[in-house]
Amino acid sequence: MNTRLILLLIAALAALRPAAAQPRLIVQLVIGSMRAGDLERYAANFDEGGFRCLTERGTVYTDARYDYLQTTTPVSLATLTSGAMPSTHGVIGPRWVDYTTNRTVELISGRKGPGAYHRIAPTLSETLLQQAPGSQSVTIAAEALSAVVMAGRGGEVFWLDSTRCDWITSPYYAERLPEWIERSNRERYNLSYIGLEWRSLLEKSRYLNTRQHDLVLAGRNKKEADTNGRGRLKLENDYERLLYTPAGNTAVLGLAKQAIAQYRLGADEVPDLLNICLDTPRRITEAYGPESVEVEDMYYRLDRDLADFLTFVFAQVKEGNALIVVTSDHGTSPSYDAGGEEAERFNSRQFEVIVNGFLNVRYGTGNWVTAYADKCLWLNHNLIYERGLNLSDVQNEVAIFAMQFSGVSHALAASAMRTSYFGSGYARKMQNSFYPRRSGDVILNLMPGWIEEQERCWSMSGSMYGYDTEVPLIFYGQGAGPLRVNRRVEMTSVAPTLARMAGVREPAATEGNALEELVEM
Repeated sequence: MNTRLILLLIAALAALRPAAAQPRLIVQLVIGSMRAGDLERYAANFDEGGFRCLTERGTVYTDARYDYLQTTTPVSLATLTSGAMPSTHGVIGPRWVDYTTNRTVELISGRKGPGAYHRIAPTLSETLLQQAPGSQSVTIAAEALSAVVMAGRGGEVFWLDSTRCDWITSPYYAERLPEWIERSNRERYNLSYIGLEWRSLLEKSRYLNTRQHDLVLAGRNKKEADTNGRGRLKLENDYERLLYTPAGNTAVLGLAKQAIAQYRLGADEVPDLLNICLDTPRRITEAYGPESVEVEDMYYRLDRDLADFLTFVFAQVKEGNALIVVTSDHGTSPSYDAGGEEAERFNSRQFEVIVNGFLNVRYGTGNWVTAYADKCLWLNHNLIYERGLNLSDVQNEVAIFAMQFSGVSHALAASAMRTSYFGSGYARKMQNSFYPRRSGDVILNLMPGWIEEQERCWSMSGSMYGYDTEVPLIFYGQGAGPLRVNRRVEMTSVAPTLARMAGVREPAATEGNALEELVEM
């Protein structure tokens, strides 16, 4: 049989093969600050129905990464939902400086309350609602920033109110809440998740981590002294008691279950989307560090909550035709080095003052530095032009000066980002995070292990190092069978993959490619 005939037979057989059914419901679950290795590290204490169910029966990508510097929550959520790099989707952080007015611009602030006023690239939610008439999109997170960035401009969007701990939305999305949420708020249902104290789920001997601070360990001798703590975390109100304890995860997943039932998500042939962002793991990791028993216990409790949630989803969605995607917005830095010493800190406020002093000496007295945030330094362009200076020269001088500070590994000027193409190395990751209309005049990269000094923060994301960029990525359910994929995968692939599986075109600004194991190429 000749080659041409063989190819014709293969094509004929492929045409007869039934197409994989589209999922009726896609659930995108983002777990804040979860490192790629966390699921394997704690697997022995997970139950069968939660994380182990996903890793043993789903398609697991073992080398999934964000390929840029600014691995912070809003930036990575924008990447996940648009399929684009920050250099394209334009989200560089929760705020930035408008160069023409020298005023700070808040990403989600506007006259109608939190909303996607400054989102540039369309999200998967927007794309699905536009291209699949009759589809629904619901987004739930503890924090408004996470919910708005994931949703974009469309769908039902809910987050926690920081005063009463109720579920709320804004007029940007809807004039009023659904009755079923209003009823839950009247009953103060979220307060039922909050305990008097955080007690461990397991006996002390079963925990791998040893640094324990606020958690009350079961099976612990009351006379036993705790030498690893740093003092108790003071929680000011019920909102913080949710965000900084595992109760926050339970509350978010609880509302997600109600949303599936109330909106009848996955009940018809048109695919629906449910976005969930768990901000509590990030808050707990920042407050206690990834080496803490608090973080470990939070994962064990989340594992139980997840098992309950998965059971509910596949029972509620018609014919169990659902797809669950579990990943993270970023990892997190170690809070201790190999020798047990606390991680190094970069004093950003001091950096601002000293840079401004340096420019005073060079060019005369003035407010040269407008702001610093998320490793971006913004200069006063109006002052620079008034003094007849060349902006590029000033940027380069500041970048060179910044290299003298402890903890600074690299510093690049915006002019270099705009005029050069970096195809590899640290500069490429920094350029992938750079959006010319918003990013600072000088971008810093700190040395491994260094983080910016902040209150209540012993660990943080926002670097190009593996502990921040490597995250879990698991597809489970309709269209995703048991498979372990070890090749490198960019996180820009998630949005186009989900779009293809839902039967719609990828979001307009997508730069990643759909994952070939899950879609027909």
